[in-house]
Amino acid sequence: MNHGRPNVLLVVIDQLRADALGCMGSPCAHTPNIDRLARRGVLFARHHAQGAPCGPSRASMATGQYQMSHRVVNNETPTAAHLKTLPWFLREAGYEPALVGYTTTLPDLRALHPGLARPRTHSIAAGWDVVRDFEGDRRHYLAWLSGQGYSVGPDYAELFRCAETVGDASRFPAAPIAAEHTDTAWCADGALDYLRVRAGRPWFLQLGFFRPHPPFMATAPFDALIDPGRIPPPVRAASVAHEAAVHPLNRLLLETLRAGTSVTGMAGLSCDVSPDDLRRIAAAYHGLLAEVDHHLGRVLDHLDATGQSDHTLVILTSDHAEQLGDHHLLSKRGYYPSSYHVPCIVADPRREADATRGSTVTAFSENVDLLPTILDWLGQPIPEQCDGRSLLAFLRGAVPSGWRREARWEYDFRDLAGGKAPLLLGIARHQCSLAVIRDADYAYVHFAALPPLLFDLRQDPAWLVNRADDPALRDVALDMARRMLDWRLAHADRTLT
Repeated sequence: MNHGRPNVLLVVIDQLRADALGCMGSPCAHTPNIDRLARRGVLFARHHAQGAPCGPSRASMATGQYQMSHRVVNNETPTAAHLKTLPWFLREAGYEPALVGYTTTLPDLRALHPGLARPRTHSIAAGWDVVRDFEGDRRHYLAWLSGQGYSVGPDYAELFRCAETVGDASRFPAAPIAAEHTDTAWCADGALDYLRVRAGRPWFLQLGFFRPHPPFMATAPFDALIDPGRIPPPVRAASVAHEAAVHPLNRLLLETLRAGTSVTGMAGLSCDVSPDDLRRIAAAYHGLLAEVDHHLGRVLDHLDATGQSDHTLVILTSDHAEQLGDHHLLSKRGYYPSSYHVPCIVADPRREADATRGSTVTAFSENVDLLPTILDWLGQPIPEQCDGRSLLAFLRGAVPSGWRREARWEYDFRDLAGGKAPLLLGIARHQCSLAVIRDADYAYVHFAALPPLLFDLRQDPAWLVNRADDPALRDVALDMARRMLDWRLAHADRTLT
């Protein structure tokens, strides 16, 4: 018995591109369990994260706010103490929110006792009951791994350092970790242990998977699951020079972003990675995702076998995506949708959602909508703090009145090039920011101190030709800029108003 109260499983898969899933049409995906979840619920095909890297995006998920409101601009920025986050809202609703994985958050130093030591970067956000901690230096996982007989040091990335990472083979070598000992398996095991203990009592679990985040090296058998020959070519201009000429930020990224940040031991710049190595990287990426899918399937099977699926809301999304060679880049950088277009699946077990099962929503949705959706499903009020709106109406076949007709995201690039971005671009640190607004036809990128960008997506879906100064699109650029200003005015902090 769960005493009449529902459960919630929030699955956050790090660095997951929306187009990497079978249910989103990927020709090389092996995601049967995520796909069956989509058949049980609703797939939001135009879902976007609000920022990158992990910290800014996860702050938006936790607070329901855009980056311009919560102002977490990188992984080292604390979340302001006055902002309530997801676990605190859940505790007010009578839940004991549990966490497997990490939050990439830092507490507000101003709210701490002056005698306390400064918290480490990537400490777990307050309010969670931590089941398994994969935060920061991964020391809890490494300690467990050493107990399984592995020789490990303090550096997680060293587990994947292999001299043969780049070679003539069609794919990267397998990670030197058995399938039952990977961090993906470890997190799934922790989730299953927790669910067994909570049997019969209502629960909320945020299950975080680190993969398919780099290092891009999958364990057997997932390392050989994806044929590199089936990998679609990246979306990009024919030359690096073309991409660099589009905008000064592009040039900075292309001239400074190292391939080794994504592939341990790989030398050179991301833009210099060969087509063969890009296919190897993508095959490893999809292999890592297939492993996540396998272990998520174990969790979903447990819910089915124990009858808990009948009263459990399941939401699946990601904090940001991955360039995978698009625009000659790796990792999550810049303004391109390859870094921000993420999956979102919402599976509601209630009968009123039966008519929409397996359907796809093409309206724009965002990660700021997740907190309102969860609170709405639990029968809780949506706080004034939230910039997003509940998605539940879509699951009942309705479109909420006044629903957005575009997606928005932001990126703060002050830390690029080892913190030298302001110097290299000739602007101040606080000017190293951009905001994007994109609808079905156009995408507009506004910079604090650099020229804007405008892309006509009807003719240029790859975002390759800047039309910001084209007289023929002057009215479009003005309209997009006005809509961005409207957005920022409408979503200014209102918790005290």
